[in-house]
Amino acid sequence: MERVVDLDQAAAAIAERAARWLAAGLKAGRLTWRDEAASWPQQLETDRALVRDPDSIGVLISGPAGAELSVVLFRGGWADVDFVASLEDAGTLPASDIDSAAAFGTQLDQWVPLVFGDLRDK
Repeated sequence: MERVVDLDQAAAAIAERAARWLAAGLKAGRLTWRDEAASWPQQLETDRALVRDPDSIGVLISGPAGAELSVVLFRGGWADVDFVASLEDAGTLPASDIDSAAAFGTQLDQWVPLVFGDLRDK
């Protein structure tokens, strides 16, 4: 898979936002890493040191009333983004053409309010 996004920098983008999310009543779960070099089926690791050639990083963000945002970013420049905002509002969000960790951070800043509302109001 082509290396478009530096996943270590993407992890830093998540970490930069975690305190703000926590202050707003959200919880970011442990990061998960998948190793391209691992044998199939590849296991998800929470310890970055165990991953030689990361090809994805994931995080689950949880909020009140069971709301969740699951983001898995692939180094090729796309993400799988699933959410549950309420029983009536769940689905996937578009996430392609992510060309840097900074662009990923910008996407996070758009996805989180879509699921959990404006964090400035919390």
